[in-house]
Amino acid sequence: MSGTTMEPFNYDNKIVKYFGVATIAWGIVGMLVGVIAATQLFLPEANIGNPYTTFGRIRPLHTNAVIFAFVGNAIFAGIYYSMPRLLKTPMWSKALSWFHFWGWQLIILLAAITLPLGLTTSKEYAELEWPIDILIAVVWVAFGANMIGALIKRREKHMYVAIWFYLASFVTVAVLHIFNSLALPVSFFKSYSAYAGVQDALVQWWYGHNAVAFFLTTPFLGLMYYYLPKAANRPVYSYKLSIVHFWSLIFLYIWAGPHHLLYTALPEWAQVLGVVFSVMLIAPSWGGMVNGLLTLRGAWDKVRVDPVLKFMVVAVTAYGMATFEGPLLSLKNVNAIAHYTDWIVAHVHIGGLGWNGFFTFAMLYWLWPKMWNTKLYSTKLATTHFWMGTIGIIFYALPMYVAALTQSLMWKEFSEAGRLVYPNFLETVVQIVPMYMLRAFGGLLYLSGAFLMVYNMVKTAKQGKFMAEETDEAPALAPHTEEKGEFWHRAWERKPIFFTVLATVAILIGGAIEIIPTILVKSNVPTITSVEPYTPLELQGRDLYISHGCVGCHSQMIRPFRSETERYGEYSKAGEFVYDRPFLWGSKRTGPDLHRVGGKYPDSWHYHHMVDPTSMSPGSLMPPYPWMATNIMDHSDIPAKIRTLQKLGVPYPEGYDAQANEDLDFQANKIVANLKGSGVDVLPNSEIVALIAYLQRLGTDIKKTTAANP
Repeated sequence: MSGTTMEPFNYDNKIVKYFGVATIAWGIVGMLVGVIAATQLFLPEANIGNPYTTFGRIRPLHTNAVIFAFVGNAIFAGIYYSMPRLLKTPMWSKALSWFHFWGWQLIILLAAITLPLGLTTSKEYAELEWPIDILIAVVWVAFGANMIGALIKRREKHMYVAIWFYLASFVTVAVLHIFNSLALPVSFFKSYSAYAGVQDALVQWWYGHNAVAFFLTTPFLGLMYYYLPKAANRPVYSYKLSIVHFWSLIFLYIWAGPHHLLYTALPEWAQVLGVVFSVMLIAPSWGGMVNGLLTLRGAWDKVRVDPVLKFMVVAVTAYGMATFEGPLLSLKNVNAIAHYTDWIVAHVHIGGLGWNGFFTFAMLYWLWPKMWNTKLYSTKLATTHFWMGTIGIIFYALPMYVAALTQSLMWKEFSEAGRLVYPNFLETVVQIVPMYMLRAFGGLLYLSGAFLMVYNMVKTAKQGKFMAEETDEAPALAPHTEEKGEFWHRAWERKPIFFTVLATVAILIGGAIEIIPTILVKSNVPTITSVEPYTPLELQGRDLYISHGCVGCHSQMIRPFRSETERYGEYSKAGEFVYDRPFLWGSKRTGPDLHRVGGKYPDSWHYHHMVDPTSMSPGSLMPPYPWMATNIMDHSDIPAKIRTLQKLGVPYPEGYDAQANEDLDFQANKIVANLKGSGVDVLPNSEIVALIAYLQRLGTDIKKTTAANP
């Protein structure tokens, strides 16, 4: 431009390369653990006979590795490449970029160590204990500071649509993570949630649903708005549609969390809000899908030959399918069929494998040749990867839909005499074993495709020369001036701090309206006079139950359906969970609900069931836990646990921490005597004794009295 001084600067490709390599490496690890977990569901021997590799321990390892390691590193790689180019400036600080990279890898490594050891909060997608939570917050803030710093020193006047989504993702994930992770530490790797029961459930699914929204969805929509037009060499279809898409999506999404808790003890008004906003979400979600697919107008001939566009088209389509299915599942009549079944598993993986996985593959296939200044080593291999992944998703999802319908129909079927046709939960499990086998095969196929990609990426890099930095130039940003007749949103795009504040307000409204009344208005959780705090031994057993990830297969929430009350007993009441930190209502029933299991079986039944499940339940697919009969449990932390819970409002008597161990020993000796009477010899401080104490407590409070205090 005549008379304009151009300023030279460099784009940092090295940080993008490191995040890209981490994406691939952790992706392989996360998918491999997923295949092992899927295999364990039909082959319990795949648990390898030790506490560290059981399904309950490696399932959260799989979800954390795939969400935060695979998808998380992909987000950062995509942002660190696209954002400087959109703003015509390097990221604000290279030091912060590298702190972000190594900090994030350390977090993932700590997750990979602590989760198999059973150091977990058991909160879905937020299982990591409090020291790691603090580290996550610090690293995440460093990432956000780097983005905002780059925005302030940008040379491009307006913020492109991708950056809107990046900013909203940063702000919302920070808010979600901090509020959901509030807890009081007992020790370095043990804490109790600041919330209990119903409130904990609402906060957790406000976080859990929106972790999907603002970690797995909005950042990827930002990436879509940058990489899809680049790959297709076409402008975004509609700027105005992107505005409606963005603001309506971030405002509506935050309200939808309660749809995970339909027909539970959550107050009805919160459930209704969750349903209403979930249904409304179809519009902005499909607005994004339409904007993405119509960007390809005039470029569909390229889709036939370009594997990058193939992956992108299926990714955006999978996004559309998953965001239609989510609101569908939030309808109460559909949720009554789907909840606690494998339908939820299928739904999650359509989004995870199709939307996040395929878009990540597309982005990496596009980035690698660019950064190594070469062509993709093999288009044929990439196309083969595409078909292996697509067929893998089909083999994964379809059997899960069949399994879900089988589960729901069998659980709910009554005979003409008015009795359950399949009263034994195991009858359903046996029927769906072939579906679990097909699901594992689909996962293996998807993983094999990822290995093909690794080979293709390595060969691509070897044939090119890596450009650690790319030089560009642009004029400095002109001083701010008001432009006559400027579209209102264009004015906002020139003000990144103002824009970020508006996005923050938009996401805070829904969460505040749902959560604050549930915590402050006592009538939302009617108390039950007979519900008492857990005894010290029951508390130890509950923590052991949490440590082994039992909530991954068993729910503790009997919904008010005839089929459930006939099978399990009296439906669950909100007041029964006031001392549950965290709540353990569960999301999936691979085994039966346990909320009323207390007193149903003798102590010896639980002992034999844990040591060898098939001895009590022939055909069971639950892994054995024989080490619980011999592992000695250290109860020295009980006084600290009691004091921590007292600070959180649990009404243990003043000074009870001094006598808690005495009460624990008394209850343990009673259970040992019961077991001895059945021919079983165990030590009072063995893990199995504590677990039996907890299981025998479950659901027994409501049997004492059903009188509730308003």
